[in-house]
Amino acid sequence: MTEPSIVIYHNARCSKSRSACELVAARGIAAEIIDYLRTPPDRDELRGLAHKLGMKPGELVRLGEPAFKENYAGKTLSDDQWLDALVAHPILIERPIVVRGKRAVIGRPPEKVLELLDAD
Repeated sequence: MTEPSIVIYHNARCSKSRSACELVAARGIAAEIIDYLRTPPDRDELRGLAHKLGMKPGELVRLGEPAFKENYAGKTLSDDQWLDALVAHPILIERPIVVRGKRAVIGRPPEKVLELLDAD
């Protein structure tokens, strides 16, 4: 059995995340689905995801979440501090994150996933 070519960091409660999963499935592509709230990525994994996305850790943060507003709003954090925040509060991780090889996209809107699926 071949390893899935796509990894999706998924939150089943998020319609955008569900739509991204459906787009990948509709293409017949095997995907590893990671429910990141149940199996949160660690600091190194988050750092790697940010690198693949071409983003800083603070750019992965969902600013509308209560955990952000209660703990981090108005604060200036370093990359390492943002990684710690994302590990402590995985609900803050933007979703879905879809990874293919050395590249990744945030599937918002879900059609962004097509950039990875259609790339060689």
